Formats: sequence, structure tokens, C-alpha cells
Amino acid sequence: MQSEWLRRYFTQQHHEHCQHDVDLDDTGTEQEESGVSRRDFVKSGFVAGMAAGMAAGGGVGASDEAEAQEAQNVMGKWWPSEWGPEDQAGASNRITPAKVLEAASLIQKGNIYRMGMILEAGVPVSGARHVSITIPGGPTGGPFGEQELMYNDEMFSGEIGQVGSKFDGLGHISAKVGNTIRYYNGFTQEQVGGAYGLKMLGVENVKPFFTRGILLDVLSLKGGERLPIGYVISMDDVIQTMRKQGIDEPKEGDAVFFRTGHIKLWMKDNDQYNKGCPGPGATVAKWLAERKIACVGGDTWPVEAVPGENPSRPFECHVIWIPMNGIHIIENQNLEDLAKDQVYEFAWSFNPLPIKGGTGSPGNSVAIA
Repeated sequence: MQSEWLRRYFTQQHHEHCQHDVDLDDTGTEQEESGVSRRDFVKSGFVAGMAAGMAAGGGVGASDEAEAQEAQNVMGKWWPSEWGPEDQAGASNRITPAKVLEAASLIQKGNIYRMGMILEAGVPVSGARHVSITIPGGPTGGPFGEQELMYNDEMFSGEIGQVGSKFDGLGHISAKVGNTIRYYNGFTQEQVGGAYGLKMLGVENVKPFFTRGILLDVLSLKGGERLPIGYVISMDDVIQTMRKQGIDEPKEGDAVFFRTGHIKLWMKDNDQYNKGCPGPGATVAKWLAERKIACVGGDTWPVEAVPGENPSRPFECHVIWIPMNGIHIIENQNLEDLAKDQVYEFAWSFNPLPIKGGTGSPGNSVAIA
């Protein structure tokens, strides 16, 4: 998900609808009439809970019980998790030995497809996020020993879990319920937040994935170079795509990937790439959650339609998937080779980099068929 989209596009749409004034602070950051900046708005975790906040429209719970009741009335009380009130692994718990064996049975030719994009300077990023790799020295060190060994190191700077092909951990998204910011399993901001890494729900808690992967090549169904920005993939699109490809619907523990063709803009027109994208909306997101998938991915930066089914609820799928159901999201995936070879079912393998307290991980996953 990209907070910069909210600042550049959602803010404008929101103000045009509400017709209220906007002030700028001395850094050019928009200020709400309450004095809260969009940057603070994003950092608070409120944006991801826009679906709850917009629908609630009022009452603030005065106690934990009242807040839980409010959540039940708005988005549904999503905590505690089915894996217990202390769980931090979410839907990665669905990768059972049976799922691993099922995935292995899908390997017929031994072909491996790299799904992650190359991480380099110049990739599409949100706002002030950046990617920088520096080689200190030239070479970095040496010589050592009679063989005069030399070596190079690299120094990486950037939001390592939220740039390039990336995997969202469960600490990446929250939703505001009453006065309380709630994450997956109902954990609060006080429990999760930390300036030097999340105290809970860090990506190190996610279990490795080796499971059945499904490609839903909606672009091939609809035709064209790429689906239009803002196109919402409907349930009818999903059903027709599965029927055309001859595959069964997602099952518990699966990973589901949506091909829209949007990745073709990658490093060719980054502004257009970041402006919005096609993808599933809340209806499909809920359907996938009901099928208890483990992970959802795609060839776009949020793996959901932007602006989405309801323009007043940006990134609603993120709320449905991450805090409400513990389903992980892997973004900016290269699905072109899979589509070219018409590989629609495969063994999907991914092991998130176990960054202590990280909100996410680099997302170089592979499909094996």
C-alpha cells in the first residue's frame, strides 16, 4: 500500500466532496481542520481503518467492551484469532504438511518462475520512500593472505519491507475502532508500536510458505494490453477466469495471484503506475477470506483496485485481509512468464526475511511447476 496515493489523490477527492478548506504546514503537508496532518493520519494507522471510520460516522466507545461492540456493528469483531489470542503468525498457520505435499504434487516439469522484480534505484515508490545501494570502497577491503583476497560489501538504505516487490506483514495495517487502534488479533497500538521495530506482529513471526499457488489471469479474459486504472475485478470476472483456465476455486491455505498487466508500466511510467491500479474490490476480498487463503498477490502495488469499489474506503481490501483475517499480501509480482506459459496452478514458495520488528519483507517469491 502507498500512503502517497492517499495524499495526492484521495485527499483531493475527499476535499472536493466535503468542500472544506485545507491548510498546509511549513513542509507542505496538508493539515486537516483539526490540525492533524495527512502524514500523521497515515502514521496513526487510521487510514487503513477508513472503512470502519467512514461507516461508523460517530459514536466512540468509552470502554474496551463498548469499542468491541462498535467494531462488531461496523466491520465485525475480528479478534481473537482462530489460532488463539496470542497468535502473531496469521494465515501462514494454514501451511500444513498436507498443503506442502499438495503443492509438491503440482510440480510436473520442474520449471521455476521468479516472481519478484529487480530491486534497484528508480523503481516506483511511495512518497519519501527510497532505495539506495552503495558499495563502500572499491573494492571494500583486502588484500588478505598469500592469495591477496579482496572483497566487496554493500550498504543498503531504504524501507526494506515496503519497496519493490514486497510482502506485507501483519503489523503493516491497522484500523481505528473508537479511540483504539486495532491490529490483527485485536492487538493495540500500545502493544504493537515501536520506534525501533514493532514490539509485536513483526514479520519475523510469519511462517514460511510452500503451498498451492493460483494465477487468475483476468487480463487474458478481458483482453487488451492492461486493465484500466481503477478497474474493479468482480466475482463474475473471477468465476469466468477460473472456468476459462479450467482450475478449481481457491482452497484453505492457497496463495492467489491476480494478473492485470499493470506491471508493464514498471520503470516505464512510474507516475502512471502509482496513480492507481486495477484489482479486486471488497466483494472479492471477502470471498477469498471466506475460503481461508493464506496469501494474496498480484502485479500491482496494493493488489486491490484503487480507488476501489467504494471511493470513500481506500484500501478496504487491506483491512479485510490483514487485520481482520491475518491474510498476507505480496505486491508488485511479475506474473508475465506464468501467463505466457499458461501456468495457472503451481507450487508457490516464499520465506519472508525475518526482520525483527519489521512491517514487511522483500518479496522475491517463486512459482515451481
